[in-house]
Amino acid sequence: MEKRVLIITYYWPPSGGSGVQRWLKFAKYLPEAGWEPVIFTPENPDFDLKDETLEKEISKELEVIKFPIWEPYQLLDRIRGKKESHPGRVLEQKEHSFMEKAAIWLRSNLMVPDPRVFWVKPSVKFLTELIQKGQFQAIITTGPPHSMHLIGRDLKRKTGIFWLADFRDPWSQWEFLDKLPMQNQIRNKHKKLEQEVLSEANVVTTISPTFQHDLEKLANRKINLLTNGFDDSDIPQNFSIGEKKAGSLHLVYTGIIDSIRNPMPLLKAMKEEFSKELGEVIFTFVGRVSDQVREEIGADSWLSAHVVFAGYVSHQEVFGFYEKADALALILTNTKNAKGNIPGKLFEYIATTLPILALGDPEGDSAKILEKSEAGEVFNHSDHVAIQVSLRKLFERSGEADPATGIDQYSRRNLSLQLAKLLDEGSVS
Repeated sequence: MEKRVLIITYYWPPSGGSGVQRWLKFAKYLPEAGWEPVIFTPENPDFDLKDETLEKEISKELEVIKFPIWEPYQLLDRIRGKKESHPGRVLEQKEHSFMEKAAIWLRSNLMVPDPRVFWVKPSVKFLTELIQKGQFQAIITTGPPHSMHLIGRDLKRKTGIFWLADFRDPWSQWEFLDKLPMQNQIRNKHKKLEQEVLSEANVVTTISPTFQHDLEKLANRKINLLTNGFDDSDIPQNFSIGEKKAGSLHLVYTGIIDSIRNPMPLLKAMKEEFSKELGEVIFTFVGRVSDQVREEIGADSWLSAHVVFAGYVSHQEVFGFYEKADALALILTNTKNAKGNIPGKLFEYIATTLPILALGDPEGDSAKILEKSEAGEVFNHSDHVAIQVSLRKLFERSGEADPATGIDQYSRRNLSLQLAKLLDEGSVS
């Protein structure tokens, strides 16, 4: 009997970001492990980042069901009187108008767990019939947005189908919720919904050991670790890292810089260490950088001359920046969830063989992966001396970098085999 799994995800190409790539890659490699994936995703989603090149990775054999969604962002736009209402950007602002505060309050207290909650009932109604006809042997939900898990909960209740819930971020303990003007009873509602998902899902997965431990404490049950990873096939055939010459340094950072990822300690250490240096020192940001960081860099003449903003590029184009780099910068969060912060790009960083200099929790999950693979180090944001020493070592380094050790366990193919095993163990019984 052919085994089919329905993957319910809000983010899907042309949306960009690591959350998209996680399930795009699982869908790519699951057929090799005996599972045919089917994607269920919104027809008209409202997302911030686009990478249309990711659509090329969708197999022609992959069935993608796109179902209409209504989201309240246009309503929130009207209340705010502005065009952009993405919560990340709104919360980055130092000051909010009265109407912006009203929109944020509405999002925080009337849309639980998130503004995609209006997709739950129509999706459950549409999918119930397909499941009852025996089209799927399992379903997977991935959040955030955690509304996706409510679809899984209701489908499990109605049909009894095997359900795997995947947490890419925490839920009730998520640092993002702490930024919202949320009433206590609403916070308790988040906790109640989270407990329902954790207790009713057949299998729960998450991306880092810390999140795994935290969810196990909340759920009082086993939570499975299923990290992100890298895909060998993403790396261009002609990709190569040249030999570095001592006396120069080109650092590259790829990804988002926002209110919880602060690169300034690294940039200030770079200025202190090299402002009187004759050798060339460049820092390139590849991706979206918050206005606050741009302004701070723009106000400093030395940093302005040594920092490049390449803007958002496709995933394929990122490898061209890797080739020009001498080392890669990783800016981890400096918040309560920082210990469990393992960005998806970490594994691709390691696969390039370039040395990695990271800011974050030196005892966190990312630090342990870098230490074990001998690919780089993580320094506390406030440890300026250690950051400068590391920068000097990278500046003076010459020759080829050593490849990482034990990286194969993080290949997307191997991770998909782990996922298939979880599905096999519980769904076919």
